[in-house]
Amino acid sequence: ADSIASKMGYEKNDPRRCRSGILYALNELAEEGHVYAEPEQLVEAATKLLEAEETPVRQALASMMEAKDVIADNDVVYLPPFYHAENGSAKRLQSLLADTSLSNSDIAAEPEAEYGVKSGGIVYDEVQQAAIQKALDSKVMVLTGGPGTGKTTTTQGIIAAFKARHMSILLAAPTGRAAKRMTEATGMEAKTIHRLLEYNPMDGYKRNDENPLEGDALIVDECSMIDILLFYNLMKAIPSNMRLILVGDIDQLPSVGAGNVLRDIIDSQQIPVVRLTRIFRQAQSSRIVMNAHAINAGHFPNIKNGLNTDFFFINQEDADEMVKLIIGLVRERLPKKYGYPPKEIQVLTPMQRSTAGAGNLNIELQNALNPTNPSLARGGYTFRQGDKVMQIRNNYDKNVFNGDIGYITAVDTNERTLTVTFDSRLVEYGITELDEIVLAYAVTIHKSQGSEFPVVVMPVTMKHFVMLQRNLIYTGITRAKKICVLVGTTKALAYAIKQNTVSKRNTKLKERLNENSL
Repeated sequence: ADSIASKMGYEKNDPRRCRSGILYALNELAEEGHVYAEPEQLVEAATKLLEAEETPVRQALASMMEAKDVIADNDVVYLPPFYHAENGSAKRLQSLLADTSLSNSDIAAEPEAEYGVKSGGIVYDEVQQAAIQKALDSKVMVLTGGPGTGKTTTTQGIIAAFKARHMSILLAAPTGRAAKRMTEATGMEAKTIHRLLEYNPMDGYKRNDENPLEGDALIVDECSMIDILLFYNLMKAIPSNMRLILVGDIDQLPSVGAGNVLRDIIDSQQIPVVRLTRIFRQAQSSRIVMNAHAINAGHFPNIKNGLNTDFFFINQEDADEMVKLIIGLVRERLPKKYGYPPKEIQVLTPMQRSTAGAGNLNIELQNALNPTNPSLARGGYTFRQGDKVMQIRNNYDKNVFNGDIGYITAVDTNERTLTVTFDSRLVEYGITELDEIVLAYAVTIHKSQGSEFPVVVMPVTMKHFVMLQRNLIYTGITRAKKICVLVGTTKALAYAIKQNTVSKRNTKLKERLNENSL
């Protein structure tokens, strides 16, 4: 578009071009997780992008502020949707906290400590009991903690306590996989936030401030994955008499979309937070859990391999040999040793690109595990019957969502369609729709958030150094339920653990919650 404009006589400093460059730069910053831009940061980014002079870019920015195309607030610049989402989220949280009417709080119930025992024989420690009591006493509450600290068990206790007071409870999570895990853990239906809010692309969110959710309490899991736009739409649909319990692990990767909602809410100190830190004895025998906590604390993990461990480290520096080793682990060694079929073994990698990136590993694993079945080709990719695939965008017509993993169970080469089975549901794709799925023998750690897999194999190499961060490795390891195998170099692992400069995101939710706080 820019080269066409140039041929039509648009100058480099044309105000219309500068305006587009500013909007583009703001959108690029949002892709990196920023809700707003500092004016100098924005001018610099737009000037560099446009190869224009600074003065006309500043003039264009000033006229955009005047026309409210962008919103200037306390010396920073927002795209309007992000400003309204951040400001609106803070106001709605504050008004929820201000409304102290707790539905069904006057109904007598058994002593809280006994709820767990009555709902499945679980005995809670003092912190968990305090969390259950806090949930009963609070309008909004955050429950946070790492693996093995009992977040799921405590959530079950909160649900039991609410049920004992005859409260109607809604459960939700950001992704289909996280909602499915929540359903399995609680025995109650959990929906994706989009489904809870009855979203469709034509009408947007049907549940909103004019048509709020119905119920006494809403519990939302995997809240570290929620970006500011989704959070605002959720807050708009919560009526003033509903309790809100936010559950998540703030040490995982932040949301893919802009914002750092869970961390900002916790850091604001305006909302009750219960942190679970004690690792339960049962979890202490898992080296996956203990190593995840060690890494999170900045310590090098225990990588002594042995017969009775669930965590392994295999040294391999050469990228091509690493790929061969990963294929061998998935195809033969792990299935033979532990009885898990290759379909239950998930390769997670820090990056899409490079020899040990998701792109190349998918091609190599497909050739090794599924070389000859009927197939359809599209855009340089071949999809074969039996392939593991992932949906990469929300499709409300097909009822499949970004991150859902399934298997190609039928290929019709005449009709040029294929059928993917997602959790026993059949979904058909025409040849023109194949850009909605990718091979998923290997996926990036970012894409694996909210999921768990029986076995995880993860390359850790200096070739991925731009992505190596402590929270990335921590997130990857904590996806493994039974066995975790790292393949790579101790140098790369040590480098990742040292990189704890969690890239600062431009957000002001914390400050907004502190303004006019109660």
